[in-house]
Amino acid sequence: MGATMSGSGSRRESPDLRVVHPPPQARRKAVPNEVLGMMMFILTELMLFSGFISAFTISKAQAPAWPPPGQPRLPVEATAINTAILLASGAMLWYAGRRFDKVGPAAARVPLATAVALGLGFVTFQGVEWARLLGEGLTMVGSTYGAFFFLIIGFHGLHVMAGATALIWQGTSLWREKLTSDGFWAGRLFWYFVVLVWPALYWKVYL
Repeated sequence: MGATMSGSGSRRESPDLRVVHPPPQARRKAVPNEVLGMMMFILTELMLFSGFISAFTISKAQAPAWPPPGQPRLPVEATAINTAILLASGAMLWYAGRRFDKVGPAAARVPLATAVALGLGFVTFQGVEWARLLGEGLTMVGSTYGAFFFLIIGFHGLHVMAGATALIWQGTSLWREKLTSDGFWAGRLFWYFVVLVWPALYWKVYL
């Protein structure tokens, strides 16, 4: 019996392993999967734009005159204003992200909607300018000048429309209170890329 009691005492005095070795705590990833995937996609697109610009620069350097004679001039001043509109869209989206993180999702609704409206305004203005240039004879098949213009600027326009569509979808999720912080972060990254790559394209193609 003494041995039994001694055994019982030993069992009572044994430490609780759950206290000594607590279960591992779930850790938040430094870079969420959505954001990491978007960063990889942006890197790929950046390399593609770099290839376009390199080919454009080589072609421009080899041309005896640029723009070629008989081709319409690009709307430098008007597009500068449109550039400011796109940059304002990026600034508003940055502000929407801060409001989302610091105040709450509801506080990001108005700045997000403003960012989308400015982005759509940029696309609309570009469409009007492209229509005018087509009417003046600037086409993809008419000259290398026109081919590079519509390839590079048109490709960026597709990115703007894709980004605006994604932001509209995120805005819908935000109103339904279903937008996650990681998802919003990934969407903002793509729009920042679209906004920040444009000044480089404007400088190389328009100026």
